Amino acid sequence: MASRTTLLGLVKHATFVEKVWFDEAVTCRSRAEIGIPATSDESFILDDDDTIATVQHAHREACEASRHATSSLGLDDILHGHRRGPLPLRWVYLHVLRELAQHCGHADILREQLINE
Repeated sequence: MASRTTLLGLVKHATFVEKVWFDEAVTCRSRAEIGIPATSDESFILDDDDTIATVQHAHREACEASRHATSSLGLDDILHGHRRGPLPLRWVYLHVLRELAQHCGHADILREQLINE
């Protein structure tokens, strides 16, 4: 099986991350209600209708929704909707930042592999 780690797949996964941490965790809605995959691994899968434009648009919309969902919250406010249990928003911000940084590293590795071919 080919790797699911592609540049577009990474952006699609970043959209999933936004929705897990700033929709599921804030609103306590289930992943099914939000319309996202049940697992992180599934979030890298590209569908036939996924294009650069549609995946970028979905990511921008998810980020805007995240900003809106957290705009009235303080850093010490507790989010109750994530599977890990109650967590302060400050922890969530740091976790998402760490995860996005990790995936930027993955994108850099993919770039280096293309340059070196």
